[in-house]
Amino acid sequence: MSLTGDQMELREEDIRKHYAAAEALLDGFDHAPRIARATASAPVQREERSPGIGTRRRFRSTTVGLATRRTEAASGVHLLARIAECDADDPLTSPRQAAVARALRRALSIAMALGETFSETTALAELKRANLDNTLPRDRAGEFSELLAAEALLQLYVLANGLSYLLSAQLGEVTVDPGDAEEVLTDNAPLALQGALWELDQKLAGFALGDEERLVPTIAAWCELVMEKVSMRADSHPHLGAFTAATWRIEADDLTIRGFSPASHAKSSTLVMSFKKPHEVVGNHIAKYQAMKLAKMLMAYDFDRKLNPFAELGGFIFTFMGDGMPGTGKTTLIQMMAGLLNDYCQVAGYPFRYRNLSTENIDSYQGKSGQNAKAFISEIMDPAVIGFGTVDDIDQIAGKRGDRQSSAGQQEITAVLMESFAGANTVVRGNCTFGMFSNYPENVDDALRQRAGARFLVDGPRTREDYVDILALLLGKRHEIPLGDHELYAAQEIKRAVAESFASHARPSEAGLVTVYDAVQQRLGPLDTIAKLGTYLKAIQEADPRFTGRAIKNITDAVKVRAMDFELPDEWMEEPELFLFRDYDTKRAMIEELRQPITVEMVVQEINRYADSEFRYADKSDEAAIESMVRDMGRTEEAKRRYLKGRS
Repeated sequence: MSLTGDQMELREEDIRKHYAAAEALLDGFDHAPRIARATASAPVQREERSPGIGTRRRFRSTTVGLATRRTEAASGVHLLARIAECDADDPLTSPRQAAVARALRRALSIAMALGETFSETTALAELKRANLDNTLPRDRAGEFSELLAAEALLQLYVLANGLSYLLSAQLGEVTVDPGDAEEVLTDNAPLALQGALWELDQKLAGFALGDEERLVPTIAAWCELVMEKVSMRADSHPHLGAFTAATWRIEADDLTIRGFSPASHAKSSTLVMSFKKPHEVVGNHIAKYQAMKLAKMLMAYDFDRKLNPFAELGGFIFTFMGDGMPGTGKTTLIQMMAGLLNDYCQVAGYPFRYRNLSTENIDSYQGKSGQNAKAFISEIMDPAVIGFGTVDDIDQIAGKRGDRQSSAGQQEITAVLMESFAGANTVVRGNCTFGMFSNYPENVDDALRQRAGARFLVDGPRTREDYVDILALLLGKRHEIPLGDHELYAAQEIKRAVAESFASHARPSEAGLVTVYDAVQQRLGPLDTIAKLGTYLKAIQEADPRFTGRAIKNITDAVKVRAMDFELPDEWMEEPELFLFRDYDTKRAMIEELRQPITVEMVVQEINRYADSEFRYADKSDEAAIESMVRDMGRTEEAKRRYLKGRS
């Protein structure tokens, strides 16, 4: 079993021990509806015999021994019998019926197992025992009632969530109208499950016998209704932290339970995005080059070993920050990288998942924003997929700690991102990467910004050639204007442009850092030893206290990326047998052969590149704070002047 850092295993034996109770519920029980009203429906066909061959078929359960346990109450709920009748008088159980019966038993057992786990990790188990012994303290009766309701809510949600997940492969194209989910009871878990199964039986009885095509769609639609209704109630419930704080993995079903979030299969997401080719990203040479390299790095991930050779050898970019002025091409860069990954994964047959954390994920309910952020992280970090997650305009989504203008939801998202990107439980497998993008990175929390291992300066077109290229690109081909003396897209030749861009960082560009660099070099001479480079780093820290040990780690990671400064050959992506389908050790050896030695020039350039960005952020942040204080003082002075004028 392979679990991520924040996952807990729900053991198979803990699930299977509830099979008998689940089978008993499906075979038959009595339930008098308390909220919903029973609908007039066809009765369940029970066993009828006449002399000779029977005219009605007898239902045979797919579970050994289950047929002997029968409930004779005519008003009872008999879900297995109801399922068996959906194909009219066919005497054999169909594969679809068997799949539905098994999925129901499995989902019920998972719900019961998680309910039991919840009970043991909270005070509920102790209060249940006290209640049975008639020793429940009066002052804890309210807590007992709330915990019972919490257990009922989580079991209802897990039942619907698990059932929907397990039946997703059986879902056809039939459209159904499931009505509403009304019999949602929260007195206790057994009553809640009975009410839910009673209502499901009513839904299944609502269509004519012999219409088996509607069986799974009706169940799936009912599951959606239950999940929606239960999650709304759970938002304001005080005792569900033990359930929502953990992520539960059921390896046999490839199922992951994440609180009140719907489970998803390890399959590609349907991307509705306008992909861009690399030559359509004008300028942004280093950012474009690193994004192209990173896309190929991700494809080296080994699904059997659940590890990427680049993550083991060094040089893998787990998180990066892309910053630049509005209109410089951040969205185009996202479209290019997502398009490359989508194309590579289609060739290799790998599942690819792209998600963006947006302002829509900020919720007014306490804890919901954090839950949304956790779901986003979990979906991208799923070790069964190649994942690319983006947080566009992160300065609007993640709040700066201590900023009174940040909402509670923004603060929750900041906490989740910080823990996920560089927390104690963060496991970097090399199957996914996260990109944070902002026009105003100085407004991003310092600690969160430093968790971006790489910096992509998105500066857009810079040279005359860049502006000619972008004009020609955006004008399109529906014109007859001659191109003139220009070789189209020649300036976008990536290797030449990147070499020039890296060379430009031999000296820093920010004024504050230039002063530090010149002073150190004047005192020590060329920065050509580790001791001199360390002295330079210490001088930077003295000029900016925010330049901490994490900054050094990010710089060394960037240097290791430079050591991997090669692009995996295109034919390796186009013909998966050459590289992608090789075993892990072979892929690792092939990558090691391409690795380059680390040079002094690389280290100096990466120190300057990273420190330039930090000085740029700090200067902008300080200037913005000063301007804000000046405006506040001006308003105070004007208010004082008007007040004194009014008094006089």
